[in-house]
Amino acid sequence: MIALGCMICYRRSSRSRHGLPLPPGPKPLPLIGNILDIDSEQPWLTYGAWRKKYGPIVYCQLLGQDVVIINSSKVARQLLDQRSSTYSGRPTTCTSKLFGIDFATAFLPYGPQWRIHRRMFRQAMKLETVELYQNLYRSKAMKLIQSLLDSPDDFDSHIQLYIISITMAFTYGYETDSLDAPLVKSLAEFVKLLNDGLPPERNAMLTAFPFLANIPSWFPGATFKRDALRSRELSLRCLDGPFEYVRKSVESGSFTKSMVSDLLDRLDGTGERASQEKAIKECAATVYIAGYDSSAATLLAFLMAMMLYPEAQRRAQAEIDSVLADDVLPDFSHRKSLPYVEAVLRETMRWHSVAPLALPHMTCCDDVFEGYFIPKGAPHDLIGDAWEIHHEESEYPEPYVFNPDRHLSEDGTVIDGDPLTSRVAFGFGRRHCPGKWVADSILWMGIVSILAVFRIDKGKDGTGREIEVEPKFTAGVIRSASKEDVVRSFEEGV
Repeated sequence: MIALGCMICYRRSSRSRHGLPLPPGPKPLPLIGNILDIDSEQPWLTYGAWRKKYGPIVYCQLLGQDVVIINSSKVARQLLDQRSSTYSGRPTTCTSKLFGIDFATAFLPYGPQWRIHRRMFRQAMKLETVELYQNLYRSKAMKLIQSLLDSPDDFDSHIQLYIISITMAFTYGYETDSLDAPLVKSLAEFVKLLNDGLPPERNAMLTAFPFLANIPSWFPGATFKRDALRSRELSLRCLDGPFEYVRKSVESGSFTKSMVSDLLDRLDGTGERASQEKAIKECAATVYIAGYDSSAATLLAFLMAMMLYPEAQRRAQAEIDSVLADDVLPDFSHRKSLPYVEAVLRETMRWHSVAPLALPHMTCCDDVFEGYFIPKGAPHDLIGDAWEIHHEESEYPEPYVFNPDRHLSEDGTVIDGDPLTSRVAFGFGRRHCPGKWVADSILWMGIVSILAVFRIDKGKDGTGREIEVEPKFTAGVIRSASKEDVVRSFEEGV
């Protein structure tokens, strides 16, 4: 504890070597900093309250770790986008290595390995390539609709299967029609462990007290250590299993076109093949893992919004009916003719941020912003508060109301340059999500297909009165609604 105190004092003196203050923020307590001030389940709400008091860029401490929180889209663009060469670093986290996810592109430090990953993503996931898979997205959406017709009460499982079946087919050319498939079950368990195990508060605790990472798994209270051991085991399965499936299929000549098969075909013979294959494996696993949870959570949020805001649902369905014949289901050729459906998608991502806090960035050199000193490197984390940015009253009046019209111009067309299209919802700067075009296509196809076929209503009690719903969400890195709170009545016909 004495060492920790000395370290904090050193940081406080060294941070002002330019004669400039750090951004404003709450006064920290000795040693523990501001950790007691933060809502542990919904820290973004605390950060939003701090914005009202201190401004759009806030400094705090978590157990000796300096943290700068960006609560404004304007500041996020100025720093994370326009100065991306300075702000694209990623702090090394104890938890990412402990849970076996440090290989993923999102957690790599800004350097040569990260650049290799990004180059592969540019090859395999550019918009033109993603569009080649439109028939895949639509065929899986048709299976989703059929599953919802057959057993509407299991809608959450059907949505998860819709997402993972596309992700597996796009990434590995692997067809699956069950969440019980071995590779899928391992992925589901792995993602849950990551969602529970990677919040910033746990990383701050392990950074301040690194000996905690070394306590034996049998020690009382060491549940996180047992979870981490299991997570590392599942990590290897997610890395190796599906990749080996593709590699063997390519060697036998019986493969289905996929991201991995395309990247293997592009190997140019320069460099060590083993290291190139390792990078492909890591990139593919990044897509495989990242695509499982967040897109499903977004579709669940969409269903909740349609139940709570029936007028928005009726307008979207009326628009679809005006474009399509009775016996035709929508495809991507109809997308430009459905601006209100597009607005529903954008408003879903804004209204309910499934990842309220972006992964932390790190500066590669000292910087100055509006008179404030931003120190170089770890342990100085910069966190983009996506939740607060999505709920800025200056940009989105009545931010907690689901209102697709805010994304439309007066003539009913989608507003060009909407920041939600490719910015906040999918990350910042050079660290934005490389799979955003795939996610965008999957979400749009799922939303328009459901709206074309189903009516989503509140349930009714024995007297015929509507059952009111108070939405509740899970805690963790990805924030999702529980099945019971999403929808009460899922009926065919609109």
